[in-house]
Amino acid sequence: MIQGLGEKLIKLRLIKGLSQKEVAAAIGVSSGVISNYETGERTPSVEKLMSLAVLYHCSTDYLLGIEKAEKQLDCSMLTDSQMHLLQVFLDEMTTSSGWTNGSASTHGRKPSK
Repeated sequence: MIQGLGEKLIKLRLIKGLSQKEVAAAIGVSSGVISNYETGERTPSVEKLMSLAVLYHCSTDYLLGIEKAEKQLDCSMLTDSQMHLLQVFLDEMTTSSGWTNGSASTHGRKPSK
């Protein structure tokens, strides 16, 4: 068992607004396996750990407790709906051409000063 892994997996899944079934489908396991990962009854293989890191946009070192998250926002004041919208926005910015080298793309517009 990896100390703190289950709690991190639950937190990341909820931030992304995903069900255990959706996570399971994304990494190719059953929802029962995800439940076991989250409760600490089972430890993911290296391949599944890598898939979870990709899905949650974090490092495997973070999941394993070797490193802390690089940047964290205090989102405690946000509602579940607001947290989900923020996660969708961040996912879009990091997976589309809208985010380049750490700065937002202007998509052909002049950046404001």
